[in-house]
Amino acid sequence: MSASVHAPQIVLGINDHRQLVELATASEGTPAAEALLDELERAKVVADDRLPATVVRMGSRVRFRSPGAGEKLVELVYPVDADIAAGRISVLTPVGAALIGLSGGQSISWETRDGREQELTVVEVRQPG
Repeated sequence: MSASVHAPQIVLGINDHRQLVELATASEGTPAAEALLDELERAKVVADDRLPATVVRMGSRVRFRSPGAGEKLVELVYPVDADIAAGRISVLTPVGAALIGLSGGQSISWETRDGREQELTVVEVRQPG
């Protein structure tokens, strides 16, 4: 991520963190994997049962807004389960990596695949189940 990118404190459960490190390491060298590794490196890691319900984790349904694009509702998934048409976005995409670990109300700047800087704000987080 570039130095101008705003990156708030994020929190991850230990199991998501471990699985995501494995995923990103297996895809190392790709821009998406590097962005995810950057997020994982700066995350505060906590026991899964200590992760607040307001934090975006794998499987969360997230409503977020971004300037010019309005609000979107997506489910954050592993690459194998991604389906843009169904609203399931991979954590190995720029926006997926940006969302992981954020809480409701937090904003983050992230870099698109074509190098433009975007910002998004998490409006609502719903957990699976």
